[in-house]
Amino acid sequence: MGKAKPDVLQGTLDLLILKTLSHGRQHGYGIAIHIQRVSGEVLRVEEGSLYPALHRIEQDGWIRAAWGLSENNRRARFYEITAAGRRQLALEEKKWSKLTSGVARMLRFA
Repeated sequence: MGKAKPDVLQGTLDLLILKTLSHGRQHGYGIAIHIQRVSGEVLRVEEGSLYPALHRIEQDGWIRAAWGLSENNRRARFYEITAAGRRQLALEEKKWSKLTSGVARMLRFA
């Protein structure tokens, strides 16, 4: 059996960020709030996880960032998904589906 990938949770955060940004440009706090709201308050992304992930996936070319003004008229970095990010999102969604299907099969095992 192959070595387990330690980046499953990191990949999950990437998936959530890319999915959020597939609906439009957003600043970091807005991304965190969107994930929390849409998940029914089940998922909460802390700043210490969110901003390093945003920086990493920006370096990967999946998102781009630009400074702008938030709805509170405060300066903030706004993120948007790139074409490469949309392709990565499709891959991440397939991987997530495969993973959850495997877990579901295990939970049904009698």
